[in-house]
Parts: sequence; structure tokens; C-alpha cells
Amino acid sequence: MSGGGDDSTRKPATRLVRGGRRPEWTGPVVNPPVWRASTHLYESDAARREAGKSNTDGQFFYGRRGAPTQWALAEALTAIEPGAYGTVLYPSGVAAIAGCMLAVLKPGDRLLMADNAYDPSRSMATGLLARMGVTTDFFDPLDIDGFAALFANPVKAVWLETPGSLTFEVPDIPALCAIAREHGAVSMIDNTWASPLGFAALEHGCDIVMMSLSKHVGGHSDLMMGSASAGKRWYTALRRTAQELGQVVSPDDAALAARGLRTMGVRLEAQTRSALKIAQWLEGQPQVARVLCPMLPSDPGHATWTRDFTGGCGLFGFVLASEDRAAAARVVDALALFGIGYSWGGYESLALATAPQDYRSIMPSPDAAGPTIRLSIGLEDPDDLIADLAQALARMESP
Repeated sequence: MSGGGDDSTRKPATRLVRGGRRPEWTGPVVNPPVWRASTHLYESDAARREAGKSNTDGQFFYGRRGAPTQWALAEALTAIEPGAYGTVLYPSGVAAIAGCMLAVLKPGDRLLMADNAYDPSRSMATGLLARMGVTTDFFDPLDIDGFAALFANPVKAVWLETPGSLTFEVPDIPALCAIAREHGAVSMIDNTWASPLGFAALEHGCDIVMMSLSKHVGGHSDLMMGSASAGKRWYTALRRTAQELGQVVSPDDAALAARGLRTMGVRLEAQTRSALKIAQWLEGQPQVARVLCPMLPSDPGHATWTRDFTGGCGLFGFVLASEDRAAAARVVDALALFGIGYSWGGYESLALATAPQDYRSIMPSPDAAGPTIRLSIGLEDPDDLIADLAQALARMESP
């Protein structure tokens, strides 16, 4: 690539386009080729021994350590994550969560987990981590004083998420991380909702930031992948643990993720714009009790979101004005332009009837009680999506 200059000083949109495209990895083409390889060959036995001395991306060794396709993606992700020294790739978002946990925690440690965390994160705490002797206490991430009191007994790590899964609260991440750091605890965060384009987690005090690349980065609902980025100390621990567990991503999937990454910025802008329009419309509907969207000025978390975030996404929820939990399923079933399915961040819109109260120890607040629907807004015209929601809400009370 020509042009010179330090890409770290470039704007995020430029770094999305340029990241990971080293000439030695791309050659005369735009994108790094797909290197499908398990065995890497050496010119001599001395070269093989020398390669073993350097455990870094860019050094051929064996397929588990990747090749230019994976290295380019990891480098591009690091380039858009302010404060990151490096990025580790995992075959799914949940694998990335596990990779973070296992790199930090050992038997006998205590973990604090935000009560509004993604359900697989909670399940990992009560399942895998519990079996290996790690104790987990769930906490209300909006209660700063209550959080500080939990450090009366030693804490090794804190797991955060913003906004909260399903209910979309916006915790004061800098305050929570400052308390954790004061007590020697490692702060880890699931930043899939905003991505580094919308929230610079490491710069706001977190030690490790993970993402499900299946969502915004992939952007087309056709791959499974996760990542974790950190400063040098924790990147080294993440990399070592991933290699000890034999974690590696397919070069074909890495190529898809890299392709999606190039357009993530413009997709996020379009989806955020549409989501805000739809959320504002939902606020005025009589069938809707509350819209769960921190991008709205009326949302309780809006001030914190405005202070800390530089962007949003197309994922939010709303609570129906009904005491019938089945009402959410009726609305979702009546939608024509929204698919019914898990995940989000793709080009297509999705709707999911949710029950946040089933996945909480402390939360949600009464404001989030009632039949709840989560929407992932894709790239369709927002007016068409509003019309679809209008006809479905009109049938809410129909048996």
C-alpha cells in the first residue's frame, strides 16, 4: 500500500479500509488471499528451529498459529480498537468469552458479573467456571455503591456488558472499572453492541474487550467468530491460553470477516439511523409501554450513553403495554419483514420475543417488566419496517 503516514492517526473509517493489508500479506491484490494450510514448510531444519523462537503473528510456524488471512484480520481489528496491543481470534463469540475467562481466572478465584450480561456469559459462570472452582457473584451494574461494597472480599475479575443484554441499561463503565482497578481486579467487557467504532472500551478503563464477530463485523449472517483485544500484558495471556486450548479460526471465515469489516462503518451508520427512527416511532404507539433504547433522549441511560459512546447500532427492545406474556409472540409472528432468529448485526432485520426476567438474579427493573421484543434493524427501508410493525401491533390482542 502506498501513501505513507501513520495509520494510527487516521480516522476510524480509513483504518477500517486499510487495516491488515500489508504488502507482504496481500501481494499485488487488494485483499489477503485465503491461505488454507495446516503444515508450514521450512527451507531447513535451522529455519524450523528459528521459527519456534518467535510466537507472533507474521511468523509462519504451524496452522494453529494462523497465516496471513487470519493475521490480517487480527491486525485490522487491533487497528480500530484504541489502546489495544493485539487481538486474538476465536471460532465463535462464546469461545471468545471462554478464552477471556480462562486467561484470567483460576480455581479459587472470585468473579463479579453484571446481572444484565448475555445469557451464555452467565451460563459459563454458573457452569464451566463453577466446575473449575471459580465463584461468581452477580451484581446490579447501575448500583455503583453496591458494586464497591462487593470488594470487601477479594475479587479477581469483573465481567461487564454495555448496554445490558435484552434490557439495554448503560452502566457507568469508567466508574466500575476504576473501582475494580483500585482493588486489583481485571475488568473484561462484552462490547459487541457498539463495537470499538461506538465505544472505546480499553480507553474507558477496561483491561480486555471481546466481541462476537458474527454480528457487526461479519454483517451478513454467514459466519461464526469472536475476538478479544487487550494491552500487551493481557493480550499475551489471551494468546497463550488460546494456543493451549488449540483455538483457531478457519481462513475462509477470516476472509469473510475481513470483507465484512471493510463496510462495517457504513452499515452501522445506516442501521443506527433506521433504528433511531423506528424507536422514536414506537414511543408514540399505544401498544408500547416503553422502548429500551439508550439512543433515545427519553431513555434513563441516554446521558451516560451520550457521554461515553460515539455511535450506536440497530439493536434495541421494547415492552408491550400488556400483561399477557404471549402478546410478544403474537406480534413477532405477525411480522412479515422481520425474521425470527437469534443473533443480530446482519443486513436483514430480526425480531425476537424475550423474557429478561428469566435471565436475571437481580434485574430487570419494573420498567422492563412485561412482554418484551428485541429488534435487530437491518438495511431495509425504515418506513417499510415501521409499516410492518404497525400492522403487527394492531393484531397484538388477537388470539
